[in-house]
Amino acid sequence: MTRPLLSRRALLLGASAAGLAGVSWAQSPSPAQLAQALAGTPATRLPPVTGKRQVIIDTDPGQDDAIALLMAMAAADRLDIRALTVSVGNLPLAVTEKNARIVRDWAGRPEIPVYAGYPRPLVREPIFADDVHGKTGMEGPTLHEPRGPLEPKHAVQYIIETLRAAQPRSITLVGLGPLTNFAAALNSAPDIKPAIAEIVVMDGSWGVGGNITPAATFNVYADPEAASIVFRSGVPVTAMSHDAARRVLLTPERIAPFRAMRNNAGKVVADIFDSMMAYGVRRRGVAVGPIYDPCVIAYLLEPALFKGAKVSVDVETKGEFTTGATVVDFRGYNRRTPNALWISEADTEGFYALLQAQIARLP
Repeated sequence: MTRPLLSRRALLLGASAAGLAGVSWAQSPSPAQLAQALAGTPATRLPPVTGKRQVIIDTDPGQDDAIALLMAMAAADRLDIRALTVSVGNLPLAVTEKNARIVRDWAGRPEIPVYAGYPRPLVREPIFADDVHGKTGMEGPTLHEPRGPLEPKHAVQYIIETLRAAQPRSITLVGLGPLTNFAAALNSAPDIKPAIAEIVVMDGSWGVGGNITPAATFNVYADPEAASIVFRSGVPVTAMSHDAARRVLLTPERIAPFRAMRNNAGKVVADIFDSMMAYGVRRRGVAVGPIYDPCVIAYLLEPALFKGAKVSVDVETKGEFTTGATVVDFRGYNRRTPNALWISEADTEGFYALLQAQIARLP
């Protein structure tokens, strides 16, 4: 039987797909291999970490910020929290800095200093998410007047001075909100970069769209210029994307273990979760919602709960419809060296087990 001749186009497509898949044409790559080749850099399980990290956590509490901070402050054996720095974000700075001090009280960690930073984005007018988090920013639990003071020094000054005095690659910067404070520090004092081990941020999406516009997630959209500065800084960036965080869905059944804890922190978390479920019903018509910022702390404690890939990430700052979008290059189109570890998958059961274990350790 005479075999039909393949067209030149078919031969070229076949050879190209096989090359991308990392196998020779003669090896007959499987459909799964070809699909991965076309998808680009695959996400792989992240390795575990040992030892204790020194961290500065920048935050804009925020309901999910509050839970993330409680989770982090419970992990005193794993995280040496040098300070909380606070920026405008979910609410105005006067609210977010107060909330950070309230969460510190809930965790019983009065020794952790809190510094207030920028009251507005680098370039744009501030936007807020009080429709999500409530006018207090932490709707759900009963709030009290903070028992500890705010530090007098500006957050950016604190970041710069601390990093200048630190050993190379010794401090991890953790961004739970807009990246205004980190970007301002990097712009003002680029000499601090060698001291930064990693910048871990709750920023961006690629496959699931935005949560403030169709293209952008809140933390980036609130200050896209700041996010662009951080991603282009040359410092190692790890981005906990909404692609991963939206796999970690909160449902009413997930709340019961926190309500059953015999500590105040468990009640606080359950009250916040109840408020989030009420918002889910109002917004989506169903009691379900994503948990964003605690995923960042889970990565710091147990990175093996996540999968990610080293890729090139840019932030759109000029688009008419796409301002704040994170542009993730899985296929090497821009021919740039990867500048970020993009986390796209999460172990939901493992995440909730870790969160419960941490919150149970608190007062």
